[in-house]
Amino acid sequence: MIMNLNIGKKIKYLRHEKDITQEEFAAVLGVSYQSVSRWENDICYPDIELLPNIAEFFGITVDSLMGLDEAARKENLAKYLEAFQEAVSQGRIDDCIAIARKGVAEYPDNYKLLNKLMYALFLAGDSDGNIPEWQENMRKYDSEITMLGERIMKYCPDQDIRLEAAGRLAFNHCEMGRREIGRAIFETLPSQKYCREAQIWWGLDEGEKLPFVRGRIREGYAAMHHGIYLLLEERLLPDEELLKVCRKLSDLQELVFDGRPPAEWGTVRNHCTMAALCARLKQYDLMYDELRTAAEAAREFDMRTEQYSVSSVLFGNVTKGRTDYETSDSRTLCEIVREKWLAAEDFHAVRDSEAFGKIIQALA
Repeated sequence: MIMNLNIGKKIKYLRHEKDITQEEFAAVLGVSYQSVSRWENDICYPDIELLPNIAEFFGITVDSLMGLDEAARKENLAKYLEAFQEAVSQGRIDDCIAIARKGVAEYPDNYKLLNKLMYALFLAGDSDGNIPEWQENMRKYDSEITMLGERIMKYCPDQDIRLEAAGRLAFNHCEMGRREIGRAIFETLPSQKYCREAQIWWGLDEGEKLPFVRGRIREGYAAMHHGIYLLLEERLLPDEELLKVCRKLSDLQELVFDGRPPAEWGTVRNHCTMAALCARLKQYDLMYDELRTAAEAAREFDMRTEQYSVSSVLFGNVTKGRTDYETSDSRTLCEIVREKWLAAEDFHAVRDSEAFGKIIQALA
């Protein structure tokens, strides 16, 4: 039975992940390094008496070492990942950390779970959520985020996971004041010009081309939306110019969604940002229009079903799940709008007005 289980390949994989030599591993077990070499090359197999020691050294079960019940293992991993996604969609970051830690304890060699743990620790220090101790968390989890990121970058065989971890690690270095280190990691990431999506067109079958193009349009829209968000968030232009940018973004949403922009987090945020700009510019009629639209969209977003569809000529039919939305804020979108975005100083002059009060009430 053991001969069909690829124990040698498993040992080699785990040894490389732990970053130890054959000689070091052999010394732990009290065998020769030649024995370890023979195991890893499938020439022979460890004595059955050694299996518990090997499994314990790598922090896994004997069944996992032997590759037994792989279907059950995959099913259990899927449960961890689903539970994590459910928690992160509701902003329950402490639960995310607990779920990921439990999964990693059971499957220490699974990079999807390691990456989720790194993500959860990162979100715990997100200033944009509603985590009071976010600054403390940034400091508390900094070294663990760094350790996980470096481990994933060095050993993970999945390129997408490696790149995601690299980007997050670089961002964390920058946030912690190590900008030069973060910038150096960012510089190692592949350029957009040579990425898979930019090159694969010539390898597609005819039936794949329309879905691919629509996917690229969705990605391009998301990139432009994020770029405009950065312009607005950092106030990189005068308010009059930023208001024009907001209007252009609204026009873009009308274009890509056939005049029916969906009620999504980014849409609501854009309307609130445009309202704040109007308030600063004392264009109060337009401000109230934007706030009413934001409130209506926020209520619709909070009532979204398990699955909902977005459809347009440019985007095609896209089905989204409730748990696709990820956040470090456990509040509903209506609560975020009411308690955070509309609490901004920009609305101080109108805060006591009847019209503003009605909008706040509509978000309750």
